[in-house]
Amino acid sequence: MRTPVTIIGAGLGGLTLARVLHVRGIPATVYEAESSPTARTQGGMLDIHDYNGQLALEAADLMDEFRGIILEGRQAMRVLDPDGNLLHETTDDGTGGRPEVQRGELRQILLDALPAGTVRWDHKVSGTRALGDGRHEVTFADGGTVMASLLVGADGAWSRVRPLLSTATPEYVGKSVVDTYLFDACTRHPAVAKAVGGGSMIVPAPDREIFAHREKGGTLHAYVGLSRSQDWFESIDFGDAAVATARIAQEFDGWAPEFTALITDTDTPPALRPLFALPTGHRWDRVPGVTLLGDAAHLTAPNGEGANLAMLDGAELGKSLAAHPDDIEAALTEYEQAMFPRSAEPALFEGAEIQGIDSEEPSAKAMLKMLAELGQQTT
Repeated sequence: MRTPVTIIGAGLGGLTLARVLHVRGIPATVYEAESSPTARTQGGMLDIHDYNGQLALEAADLMDEFRGIILEGRQAMRVLDPDGNLLHETTDDGTGGRPEVQRGELRQILLDALPAGTVRWDHKVSGTRALGDGRHEVTFADGGTVMASLLVGADGAWSRVRPLLSTATPEYVGKSVVDTYLFDACTRHPAVAKAVGGGSMIVPAPDREIFAHREKGGTLHAYVGLSRSQDWFESIDFGDAAVATARIAQEFDGWAPEFTALITDTDTPPALRPLFALPTGHRWDRVPGVTLLGDAAHLTAPNGEGANLAMLDGAELGKSLAAHPDDIEAALTEYEQAMFPRSAEPALFEGAEIQGIDSEEPSAKAMLKMLAELGQQTT
């Protein structure tokens, strides 16, 4: 008998798992803390790779829908120095293997592909406990409970399911990102729009950098990274947007005005995103009836793979469960034995996942190093 699956977290990984199971006739229920699909913004753009994220979408039978939301030209990238000089530029001719999409639109495709009622909104998990025989109880903030015969933690960095398997917790990596938005930039901020170009822009420095990319409708979304302690950021009043932007901009004194404008001219209050990571190579011993995927399992340095790996985790777990319908433990063992080494592969780029936005941009410093090693000419 096929056992229904209880999934905690309606992010890309959890929804991909639910969809792959649905395609294969296995019921699942997803519990999500947010009150609705639109309870908060879903971050910026993601590049979905042909060797992992797109494989997950193929397993979910959603490639046509995915192609319909690709933003043309967004694989272009510019690397500049703080004075505004162009160091490297790549164009997007439509043949690259990392097309860009809006995260919220990708999530909506997955939601639309699930039967009504699959996702139970406004179910914030307060705790989990083992009941024996591979069963687990999930308790919600409102006092409700559910018993899971197969429990999957797809609930991100601060997973409430992870303690069933591991004592590891994410640690601050010494860096945070402040994200900002400039709307209608081509008209209102033409110099900034020109600097960013048609895709993304990276301006690196030893302990700080600015990433920006062009979203839909002329919106520029910037991630301003600073290697500072949490205490340093806590000393800034982010409740006062003017004070916060002025303080952050001060750290980029002397940079070209088209870069600092991404901070000072933001159309939204600056949002602080601390960076956290689990221990490198995080894994656990097999525990009957429960597993993890995505950031809950391997929150790590961003190598452009965070969301892609979460989706692939979901797809591979779904396929393993379908291949072993009468042996959950065989399915979970197969999944984890492949997931652990996949998620522990050496990162190509430095940094850590940006909690809350899942930026897929690599560290500019490491990217420049990679370009140098490859012998690529700078412009």
